[in-house]
Amino acid sequence: MVKHIVMWRLKPEAEGQNRAENMVRLKEMLEGLNGRIPGLIRLEVGIDYIGGETSSDLVLYSELVDREALDSYQSHPEHQAVVPFVRAVTSERRAVDFDC
Repeated sequence: MVKHIVMWRLKPEAEGQNRAENMVRLKEMLEGLNGRIPGLIRLEVGIDYIGGETSSDLVLYSELVDREALDSYQSHPEHQAVVPFVRAVTSERRAVDFDC
């Protein structure tokens, strides 16, 4: 199994909405990938409530069957449909992928 974790900081405003509105929209878009991509076992998205200096705004936690499934997830059309919005509303991204 592979765990894929991504954390983002969002821009104060983008796509005509403020940070909080974009966090909710992005969470909904990403969670909508559940059950739609082969090899994706689980995907959760959390919105930070601390808002500290070192906090990220949003985190994606996902589990995939293997590295091949991770590669397929990255290039899958459903995932690629979310990418333009992610890029438009985020200012920083950090990711970690690891085998378990």
